[in-house]
Amino acid sequence: MKLGTPLSPSATKVMLLGSGELGKEVIIALQRMGVEVIAVDRYPNAPGHQVAHRHHVINMADAKALRALVEQEKPHFIVPEIEAIATDELVDIEEDGLAIVIPTARAAWLTMNREGIRRLAAEELGLPTSPYAFADSLEALRAAINDGIGYPCIIKPVMSSSGKGQSKVNGPDELEAAWKYAASGGRVDQGRVIVEGFIRFDYEITQLTVRSRRANGEMETHFCEPIGHVQVNGDYVESWQPQPMSPAALETARGMAKAVTDNLGGLGIFGVELFIRGDQVWFSEVSPRPHDTGMVTMCTQRLNEFELHARAILGLPVDVSLHRPGASAVIYGGLDAKGIAFEGVDEALRVPESDIRLFGKPEAFPRRRMGVALASADTVDEARRRAREAAFRVKPVSA
Repeated sequence: MKLGTPLSPSATKVMLLGSGELGKEVIIALQRMGVEVIAVDRYPNAPGHQVAHRHHVINMADAKALRALVEQEKPHFIVPEIEAIATDELVDIEEDGLAIVIPTARAAWLTMNREGIRRLAAEELGLPTSPYAFADSLEALRAAINDGIGYPCIIKPVMSSSGKGQSKVNGPDELEAAWKYAASGGRVDQGRVIVEGFIRFDYEITQLTVRSRRANGEMETHFCEPIGHVQVNGDYVESWQPQPMSPAALETARGMAKAVTDNLGGLGIFGVELFIRGDQVWFSEVSPRPHDTGMVTMCTQRLNEFELHARAILGLPVDVSLHRPGASAVIYGGLDAKGIAFEGVDEALRVPESDIRLFGKPEAFPRRRMGVALASADTVDEARRRAREAAFRVKPVSA
């Protein structure tokens, strides 16, 4: 791979579609390799906008607007960082040779909603999953649950992120509220949900999986150490690495991750979510991009997930080795306000081996992720305690 000079005719150009906190870190990693980066998001002053060479605000689900921007900027690579994109147009853009879509346009299309990837995993690849059904009305949802899914169950929009619109339903009296919540939380499709039977697992993990090229051009798959995490209503609140697992469960988990990512193809990092009980493993979801729970790698690995993604995209060698056990804990907005400030950062950084990432989002909501605390230690338990303590000390306030 030949890398050019930014803002010159030789530049290697990457366009990110979605420029939140994860995209921001990918941009930084790419720029360290001398890449010219264009950040795109649906709202101004997104975190990635603040560090990119250029930025744009468009509705990325608008196919015409998306193609026009690609034709204007002429990137070598397009890196989707969110689901709400005109993925059919990405397929056409790739087929027309306008840019290489990471990992592939097909992967972006399949994973843009939970239906495509669940059917691929369960029905084509035969991976074990929770029982599931799709419904486009409250009546169809009720029938699916009564016909075999049962209670308790999990209801999610087919297209959403960070747990938006997701809820656990314990009985029929909670169903209508869950349906309405799913409809309000979906990013694009407002009328279709997935309902999943509840699996009583011991823990859940993210298996970060990297597809890269060897020196001879052959594809190679690498696995980071498994990341354990806690989610509340589908939204990650803390993560840690490594998650202890039995050798059998780890081998099965990595086999599933490889099966899914081999099918999706392309280059880059994938966040494969799995449920674990003893030696049993169930596939849950996959994101063809850095994963929010993987922010812990900023304090645990020699190369974090964003650097791994950047290197794999550019055809460069990767290293997934663990440097030290660590953990992350989310810093929430805590209030509805624009241009908030943060108190207690100095106190947070007095926690041993701690660090803070404040994302720079222009507007806060009570449960909006505004930052993350990171901490490392000799043990995962101590790292988790330190990360939670550091996050607790940061106080968002009105400016």
